[in-house]
Amino acid sequence: MTAKIISGTETAKAIREELKIEIAELKEKHNVVPGLVTILVGEDPASQSYVSAKNKTAHALGIHSEQVTLAADTSEQELLNLIEKYNNDDKIHGILVQLPLPKHINEAKVLYTINPDKDVDGFHPVNVGKMVLGEQCYLPCTPHGILELLTRSGVNTSGAEVVVIGRSNIVGKPISNLMLQKRDGGNATVTICHTRTKDMAAHTKRADIIIAAVGVPKMVTADMVKDGVVVIDVGVNRIGKTADGKAILAGDVDFDAVKEKAAAITPVPGGVGPMTITMLMKNTLQAAKQAAGLI
Repeated sequence: MTAKIISGTETAKAIREELKIEIAELKEKHNVVPGLVTILVGEDPASQSYVSAKNKTAHALGIHSEQVTLAADTSEQELLNLIEKYNNDDKIHGILVQLPLPKHINEAKVLYTINPDKDVDGFHPVNVGKMVLGEQCYLPCTPHGILELLTRSGVNTSGAEVVVIGRSNIVGKPISNLMLQKRDGGNATVTICHTRTKDMAAHTKRADIIIAAVGVPKMVTADMVKDGVVVIDVGVNRIGKTADGKAILAGDVDFDAVKEKAAAITPVPGGVGPMTITMLMKNTLQAAKQAAGLI
């Protein structure tokens, strides 16, 4: 058995087409244009690439996008003042501060300063609390993307045994919470594993769905999974370079071996990655509709 490939690239493309239509209708019917600002502190190449991709996607969908790049030695207070400026800017519905930040800036303080109504990353404690309670909020982008991949691929999560590998605040904890909730894409029985789990294979072998988000290349091997499992690989690990200098990427799952046992699996790259930016755009649209009193 060779697994069905769950393409994040194709799924993200379909969702973006839906968003593009909805954004155009919002402008035409209500004269509302969703606005997003991305703030980058420093010159980290990976962060620059992420911010560029977010802005490019926003423009393509008809979202008003602003990008602010600050020097690496920008003070914490200067950054907080900038966030407050956009908190009070009616043209901006979503504020995204690209992480990681320089060490002299308190990351939590920055995230807490963003108005929860403009926290399109879904990291503010208010939105995290609402998510846990199952109330309407901005869902964190990567977990939201995982839910969309599962749902649109026809994977039935209700009653499924789900093993999440990883306990980060960005992926592991939120996706575990979302999948156990009474909701579409939820109603699962969830086990969380991590690097201190004593016998991980004992858990993964009984899983109907495995979500790997631990940051260890090819950690999940074929002997750790059962036939017919669905695998969502969140890991993006650089394991080398090609002759022309391009990064060689690997997920947290040994893709070539596991795909021979799995019913469905996401590739790396082209799996979860494209979904994250798409969900950011979806949250920005939600924020604009909320600000206009349409939801």
